[in-house]
Amino acid sequence: MTKTAWVFPGQGSQESGMGTDLVSIPLAKARFKQAQNILDWDVTKVCLNENLELSQTLYTQPCLYVISAILADLMKDAGFKPSIVAGHSLGEYAALYAAEVISFEVGLQLVKLRAELMNNTPPGVMTALIGFDRDRLEEQVALTPDVVIANDNHNSQIVISGTSAGVETLLKKIKYRRVVPLDVSGAFHSPLMADISLEFNRTLQTVAFQPAKVPVISNVEPSPSSEASVLKNRLMEQMTGRVRWREIVNSLDQNDVKKIIEIGPGDVLTNTIFKILPSIELENVSSNTNIATTNKQVRLLESI
Repeated sequence: MTKTAWVFPGQGSQESGMGTDLVSIPLAKARFKQAQNILDWDVTKVCLNENLELSQTLYTQPCLYVISAILADLMKDAGFKPSIVAGHSLGEYAALYAAEVISFEVGLQLVKLRAELMNNTPPGVMTALIGFDRDRLEEQVALTPDVVIANDNHNSQIVISGTSAGVETLLKKIKYRRVVPLDVSGAFHSPLMADISLEFNRTLQTVAFQPAKVPVISNVEPSPSSEASVLKNRLMEQMTGRVRWREIVNSLDQNDVKKIIEIGPGDVLTNTIFKILPSIELENVSSNTNIATTNKQVRLLESI
């Protein structure tokens, strides 16, 4: 049996209209109702309407979590299950849900609080760098105050995070092919998040985690674990720690994963994984249509 990983995208993967084909499915309808009771607003209206809310951290993170969790539910309902899971930043919460470490409701309550805190962060910026000398970058980041590597996505793309002055200083000291400022509300995954991380972790500390049904690879420590205490401690470091996505993908390969399925809106992770492991089997599940197609293909193969 092919060892399969499920991976879940983070903020930046949202798109207007995501979840359109889920609203009439009974399982999904029940989840959307649960979400509305927790959030006091309707995920489907935010996702399906043409407005600016979906691009705001306050709404983006809960919407992404809900859609990703529903798709994971539908995958399981169709008879699929992962061998191991991981998520990119926010996606780690959907991964923990898929591994049954936390319930859907607990996950959404945590994401709601996370989004509220991150929506009101101290001033800061995040910028993607494409095409750079990694050794030179790491060296100059270490020597430049108020800027860190926030997301290590693949060999040719990283995201730096920090104060405007810190980011500007670093950019003057390195060479790169392209720079892309990110439309976010703060310097996520940096020490500037320390205060809100402490506030968030006070709540996280009270939440009961269960041992994972399948191993989870965390953002700040890219090695598989099923221990509840380990997974919670790693999550507590996530808001200020680096998203080590490049290492996560390599860890999946080292753990004999032969197929990786991105579950959630968009194909951002699929594209980054291809750049790291071009020969691995990749699949994208961003709608119920994808699940139905996959199920049909599996049944066809089984009948041959």
